[in-house]
Amino acid sequence: MERSRGLPSDRPAVGQLLVRLLHEFRRELSEPMAERGYGDIRPPHLQIFGNIGWDGRRLTEIASRAELSLSAASELINDLEDLGYVERVPDATDRRAKLVVPTARGRQALQDAAVRVAEIEHRWGGIVGHDRFDDACYLLSSLLDELSPEDR
Repeated sequence: MERSRGLPSDRPAVGQLLVRLLHEFRRELSEPMAERGYGDIRPPHLQIFGNIGWDGRRLTEIASRAELSLSAASELINDLEDLGYVERVPDATDRRAKLVVPTARGRQALQDAAVRVAEIEHRWGGIVGHDRFDDACYLLSSLLDELSPEDR
């Protein structure tokens, strides 16, 4: 396989690193879900949970943030609604629109996921050093803030 010109030959390209790291993160996040009572959540549902927020969002915003089509996002939201994790409620700022908000069960799942994320970050920090891990996270955050300031 030919390498891109101008990239260091001793490491994969940043896109490959980010995709592999996201895959590993999602795998570690998903592993204990069944034992924590969330065996009905499938990996694609994480794209919704990762973009719904505590106060909910409109379907169009969730789809955009998750980089999904409206129909794919709607299908996943329908699944989560059937499972009791989210509900659609009128948007107080525009009664014609609906917000997708987490139910009590959904908020508990988000809280438990936040605990799991902290566990993953602690473990990964132990692998490479907590200071180096924090520096890498701050670096990625700074890069994202410059590339997409509207998503801060």
